[in-house]
Amino acid sequence: MSTTVEPAISPARSAGAGYRTLWRWHFYAGLFVMPFLVILAITGTLYCFQPQIEPLLYPHRLIVEPRDTPRLDADTLLAKARAAMPAGATPVSAQVSAAPDRSAEYVFRLRDGSRESVYVNPYDGGVLGTLSVERRFMQVDRMLHRKLLLGKTGELLMELAACWTFVMIGTGVALWWPRGTARVGRALRPDLSLRGRPLWKSIHATAGIWLAAGAVAFILTGLPWSGSWGKYFKALVATVNLGEPQGAWGGLPLRSSRAGAAPAGTEMRVAAPAGHRHDGGDSMPGMVMDDLPLPQTPWAVGNVPVPHSPSAPTPAPLTLDRAIAIVAGLGVTSGYTLALPAGADGVLTASYFPADPKAERTIYIDQYSGAVLKDIRYDDYGAVSQAVSYGTSLHMGRYFGLANQILCAALSLGLAAMAVTGAVMWWKRRPAGKLGAPARERDAPPMRAWIAGLVLLGIVFPLMGMTIVAVWLVDRLLFGRAARAARVR
Repeated sequence: MSTTVEPAISPARSAGAGYRTLWRWHFYAGLFVMPFLVILAITGTLYCFQPQIEPLLYPHRLIVEPRDTPRLDADTLLAKARAAMPAGATPVSAQVSAAPDRSAEYVFRLRDGSRESVYVNPYDGGVLGTLSVERRFMQVDRMLHRKLLLGKTGELLMELAACWTFVMIGTGVALWWPRGTARVGRALRPDLSLRGRPLWKSIHATAGIWLAAGAVAFILTGLPWSGSWGKYFKALVATVNLGEPQGAWGGLPLRSSRAGAAPAGTEMRVAAPAGHRHDGGDSMPGMVMDDLPLPQTPWAVGNVPVPHSPSAPTPAPLTLDRAIAIVAGLGVTSGYTLALPAGADGVLTASYFPADPKAERTIYIDQYSGAVLKDIRYDDYGAVSQAVSYGTSLHMGRYFGLANQILCAALSLGLAAMAVTGAVMWWKRRPAGKLGAPARERDAPPMRAWIAGLVLLGIVFPLMGMTIVAVWLVDRLLFGRAARAARVR
C-alpha cells in the first residue's frame, strides 16, 4: 500500500482550525484500535455471560439432578476424583458450592504442568467427566480478552489498544462537538435523511458520543488488571497504603504450625514478592496470591504472599471437610475456591470473589491446627483497592445481576459497531492504493490543550507514551516530508 500523502479528503466547508489535526489523530488511533476493540467486545460479552453459557456447554459435567439424600463428604468426593486422574496428578484446589444442582469440582495438576478439572456427582460419587483448565472455553475466551493467546506480547498489545482508545474517544468527542449555530440536541440524533458515507458518519458520530462515557469506564476498570501498567499501579497504591491490606509485601507471621515448629509469630514470616524478600524468610520466594490455582482472586490481594513454614514432625493435616467447616464458621458457605497447601509447610487458602465487593474474603488456615492465620476483608483494603473492586464487579457484569450483564453487552457490542462503521467510512473514502489518512493541516493552531492531554496520557501510561512519540515522529518525518514535497511541486 502506498504511503504517498493524498489530497485532502474532507467536507467542502471548513470545520475550523485544528479540526483536520484532530481528525488525523482520530484516524491513526482508530486504525490501530479497531481490530482489538472488536476482539475485546466479543470476548468480553461472552465472559460477562459465563454463568449462563458454561452450563449450556458442559451440562453433563456441571449439572446434576438434585436429590433428597445427603451429599457425600468432601474428602470422599476428592478421593473419587483422585482415582480418575493419572498417576502423579496432585490436587490443587476445590470449588466449594452448596447449590443442590451443581457437581463437585476438583482441580489437579498433572505431571506435565497442565491442570485438569474433575467433576463428581456429590450424591453418589460418580465421576461425571474432566475438562482441561487451560482449554476450557471460558478460559480461552478470557486469555483472548487479556492476551490474544500470545502471552506477554498479546498482553502489551491489548494494553496499548485500551490506552489508545482514550485518544480515539477524546478526538471523536472533539470532532463531534457542535460548531457555529449547530445545537447539541440535534447532534445527539443521527440524520437518517442522509445517504452513503454521510449517513455512516452521522450514525458513527452519534453512537460514539452516547458510548463515550461507558467506553472510558470500561478502560479505567479493566486497566488495573493489565499485566504491565496494572502491575505497577498495584505496587504504587500499595506503597502509599491505598491498595493491598497490611502484610501484602511481607512481614506477617502466617504459616502452618506443626508439632516441634516454632510458635506463631516468633521467627517465621511470609515471603515477600520477588525483589522484596526478607532475609531469613522460608517461604517459596515470589509466590503470591495471583500465583495460586484460583480462577479469580480479588484485585486487592493479588500481591499478598502465600505463607509457608519449614518442615517439622507433623501430625495429620486437616480433612477437607474440616477446612470447609472452618470457612463456613466464618460466614462463607458457598461459591468460593479452596486452594490446597502447596506442600507440607503450606496453608489452606479460601478465596471468595462474589458479585458484591463488600463480601470479598481471603482466608488463610493452618493446615494442621485449623487456626485462622489471616482473614482479609473488604474493609481491610485501601481506598483505591476498594474502588477497583467495585469497578471490576461492574466491568464483569456481576454487580447488579442480569441488568449489569445486558448493560455491559450493549456497551461492548456498541463499541464493536463503532469500529465497524469507522472501518466502512474509511474504506468508502479511501483512494485506491493509498492509506487514506486525512491530509495534514496547513498552518495548524498550537492546540496546547490537546498536546498537554497527550503528554499527560504518556506520563500516566508510559508504554502508550512511547508509541505516541513514535506515531508523531513517523507522521512528521515520513508523511510531513511527502506533504512538503507535494506543495513544492
